[in-house]
Amino acid sequence: MTGKGRELADMMERRKVDILCVQVTRWKGSKARSIGAGFKLFYYGVDSKRNGVGVVLKEEFVRNVLEVKRVSDRVMSLKLEIEGVMLNVVSGYAPQVGCELEEKERFWSELDEVMESIPTGVRVVIGADFNGHVGEGSTGDGEVMGKFGIKERNLEGQMVVDFAKRMDMAVVNTYFQKREEHRVTYKSRGVFYTDNEFKQVPLIQVVLPDDWETTAEVISETGRKVLGVSSGRRKEDKETWWWNEEVQDSIQRKRLAKEKWDMDRTEENRQEYKELQRRVKREVSKAK
Repeated sequence: MTGKGRELADMMERRKVDILCVQVTRWKGSKARSIGAGFKLFYYGVDSKRNGVGVVLKEEFVRNVLEVKRVSDRVMSLKLEIEGVMLNVVSGYAPQVGCELEEKERFWSELDEVMESIPTGVRVVIGADFNGHVGEGSTGDGEVMGKFGIKERNLEGQMVVDFAKRMDMAVVNTYFQKREEHRVTYKSRGVFYTDNEFKQVPLIQVVLPDDWETTAEVISETGRKVLGVSSGRRKEDKETWWWNEEVQDSIQRKRLAKEKWDMDRTEENRQEYKELQRRVKREVSKAK
């Protein structure tokens, strides 16, 4: 995420995305911060070199956040109430194929724990990079996935399917036919890495305790005594002030070069993309 916040916010604004799950943020800490353009990132990480998960919200929804649960640097969730509907958004990052089985089992145990803590009937969406192939077709698993997966199912993909069955959810991105480059996270030496999104949308009922007003008053008063009250003035955002036309133009060129390289992986296209990556870094440093 370092140096990428404003670029990410620009993409969300352009694509009209209100809520986005992100993985491999590599930010250490347990915080929430503005990334510009009216978006805020809630994140958690324990190592600045690996893992890290987060959820980005359009700022108009930030006040609707009721709970943030940071389980580990691979799993976190947000509970929101939007127009009277409770919604749980879970961001996850599964261990890669080469990781130890113990680490993979720990991830799925943490994800199970989060799901089991959500009351039956509440809406849940999981946006995650599961690092597995659920495979093409849906023979025998049509209740949890569509036929537009990719490649053959591997062990990690089977874990995804088993989880979907356990939680009565669906692997949503397998229901839509897309170009191959839009069905993978990235490609490396002919190996495809895929991500998946789960969704579960039953009807819900919300019941608040009778003494909610008293509870809210106690929480507010305690917050004032312990933390004090801010002036209300916002500091200039570190992630936005340098976002000038030159930086935006360089990032647009880099994005087009990346698309060109994805379509035709020649050495010439790779070098062009790498050079534009370096140019973006120079433009950002110059602007700052």
